[in-house]
Amino acid sequence: MEIKEIRLEELDPKKFVEEKIKEISSIVGDSLAVNALSGGVDSSTVTMLGHRALGDRLKTYFIDNGLMREGETESIVSRFKNLGVNVKLVDAKEIFFDRLKGLRDPEEKREAITQTFYKDVFNKIVRNSGAKYLLQGTNYTDVEEAVKGIKRQHNILEQLGIDTEKEYECKVIEPLIQLRKPAIREIAKFLGLPEEIHNRPPFPGPGLAARIIGEVTLEKVEIVRKATKIVEEELRSTKIFQCLAILHEDKVTGVREGKRDYGWQVEVRCWDSKDAVMASPTRLPYDILDRLAERITGEVVGVVSVTYNITKKPPLTIEAL
Repeated sequence: MEIKEIRLEELDPKKFVEEKIKEISSIVGDSLAVNALSGGVDSSTVTMLGHRALGDRLKTYFIDNGLMREGETESIVSRFKNLGVNVKLVDAKEIFFDRLKGLRDPEEKREAITQTFYKDVFNKIVRNSGAKYLLQGTNYTDVEEAVKGIKRQHNILEQLGIDTEKEYECKVIEPLIQLRKPAIREIAKFLGLPEEIHNRPPFPGPGLAARIIGEVTLEKVEIVRKATKIVEEELRSTKIFQCLAILHEDKVTGVREGKRDYGWQVEVRCWDSKDAVMASPTRLPYDILDRLAERITGEVVGVVSVTYNITKKPPLTIEAL
């Protein structure tokens, strides 16, 4: 099935929301639907669309995979409760780390996260809830990159020939699949989502696993989580598309307090982009880069090196994984 993109300049938010609410209601009928909320603009927008269309017949879950930013779980659950959406928290950290153990190849890690999410975690939720439908925030860029083979997006299923009803016992509904990120932000704003959500920098579906080169472990996630917090704090007031910290697999030699310190390397990426299809590294002032290096090496235990990536997309991708 060919998907026709709705470009930002063509978008009528009121008309789009009305049509999608009607569409979701028509498909689900008197049945139940479920969705996973991560707190990103895509999943948040789908949650509000589904909530308006189905009310209590949409069961929303936050899957805590242990790969989120610091304080993310509690913040998102609380924020949506204030918006009138009851979010059920599912602790799935142990099974995600178990499935990622020993994996280093980026595509193998993405596939492990996809299968763990759908087969091990969400499939059980669907069966227990009796829901027949899954709402998810797949966007146009996700489909484009997956179909072209650039990288396996965890939420791309039917477009790759996967029969979701056979594999996961539910039919997938993707209301945002014709939109790229800027258009989704406009829909989120129209739905009344606060600026901290509708204007939030993108965050990858695989979470911090997308920012770890090599095997994903608890120690590495904690390092990249702390580095991520520092990067986002320092660049919060900068007008950028996205910023992130990446943990490299190989350690390097450093010096601390006059002694050899063999430690981790953190790479900072900061992007200017409109739609994530093409991106350029932000030309940050050196004093900001200097502060990032000082804070990350000073506050994140074991890090001795901080670098800044100056490569465009393409040939690079925005995330490491």
